[in-house]
Order: sequence, then C-alpha cells, then structure tokens
Amino acid sequence: MVSSISTSRRSSSNSVKPVLPLLVFARASALVVAALVLTWTLSFKTSFTPHSSTHQDLIYAALHPVFMVIGFIVVSGEAILVHRWWPGESRNVKKLVHLSMQGLALGCGGLGIWTKFHGNEGIVANFYSLHSWMGLICVALFSAQWLMGFFTFWHRPEVRTMRIRMLPWHIFLGLFTYCLAIATAETGLVEKLTFLQLKGKVLKRSPETMVVNGLGIALVLLSAIVVLAAVSPKQKTPFTVTLVYSKK
Repeated sequence: MVSSISTSRRSSSNSVKPVLPLLVFARASALVVAALVLTWTLSFKTSFTPHSSTHQDLIYAALHPVFMVIGFIVVSGEAILVHRWWPGESRNVKKLVHLSMQGLALGCGGLGIWTKFHGNEGIVANFYSLHSWMGLICVALFSAQWLMGFFTFWHRPEVRTMRIRMLPWHIFLGLFTYCLAIATAETGLVEKLTFLQLKGKVLKRSPETMVVNGLGIALVLLSAIVVLAAVSPKQKTPFTVTLVYSKK
C-alpha cells in the first residue's frame, strides 16, 4: 500500500525557456533600432534643421527621434517583457519594475513631444500631420494606461476581483498602444524622408535613405517579436509526484 506521497515543484526557470529565443531576438532588434537611430541623428545632422541652422534647433530636432524611438518604444517594449525575463517568483517586484520602466518610457515620450514643439511655433503650428495626431493620441493613451495600471495593480493590490477583470483590458490596451507607437514612428519616418526628398536634400538612393528604411524595417521586426513573446502561452510549472510503498 501507499504510505506517503510527496510532491515537489521544478525550477521556475523552465517557464522562461519557451520564450528565450524570442527574448534574445527582441534584444537584438532593439539594439539594431537604437544603433540606426543614433547613426541617423549623429551622421546626418543637416537633415534635422530644415528651417534653421542654429545649434539649439539642431539639438532639439535630433533629440525627438532619440526620445521617441529609444526612450519610448524600446524601453516600453522591454517593460512589456518584464514578466517574461525577470527572475524569481515575486509578483510585486515584477510589477514594480514593469511600472517603473513604463514610467520612464512615458517620461521620454513627454520629452520627445516637448522637443518637437519647442520654440516660437508652438504646438498648434506642428499639429497638422497624421504623424503628429497619432503621436499625441499614443502618448495620451499610454498615460491613461499607466495610471490605470498604477491604481489597479499597484496602488490597491487588495482589490483582487477588479484586477482580474481589468487584466485582459490592460494587456490589450498595452499591446495596442505599443503597436500604435510603432505605426506613429513609421509615419514619422515616411514624412521626414519624403519631405527631405521633395526638397532635394536627400536623394532617393543614398546612405541616409538606406538608414531610414532599415530603421523602419527594424521597428516592424521589433514590434512583431515583442508582441509574439508577450502573447506566447506560459509553460506551467509541473509537479513531480513520488509514491512511497511499504509492505505489510
């Protein structure tokens, strides 16, 4: 007959293994995106000052893609994957890291908008294109999403029923806002490159065109990997059951 039954849980690191290749590709894509943004802003400085050649205008114009792509998109993508790669079982620690990184991304998004609208022209003069409309909507949605996450999942963790109901919407809005940020960046790249080509500042076949097009492709690849890693099902931690028999 069975005299005792013992159970043991395997290491929680097994739950990371199914998405480990996706995490590696996501990091690699993020590094490529960051490298292309820095190459564009540092190597082709004249493309960011179409109306003025002052050093201050150049800094503000070049900081806009740095804040919005590296600070907003790359950091927020890394925050989405926190629950996939952060070691340990503490949910509160993962929530805190996720909330902090999303807050950092939101701050970079706000700075990116500020650099774009800095100067005498103001917000109204710049609020005319699809890119600008999508950008403001994206940052507004991101702000609402961050506040909802703070008050629902962190500020009042005892409201378990509310958290369960809000979690699917929180995930959906988070991924939707992230994809909207990618789409906004793509419209910005098309708008900027088209403007420069129409003005004759950039040729259709030039190193800068290749950098901008490569950045657009890298952003699409990054978004696909991040979303896929985020929605991939988690591997449940298995139990091992040991039966101990004794003869009587």
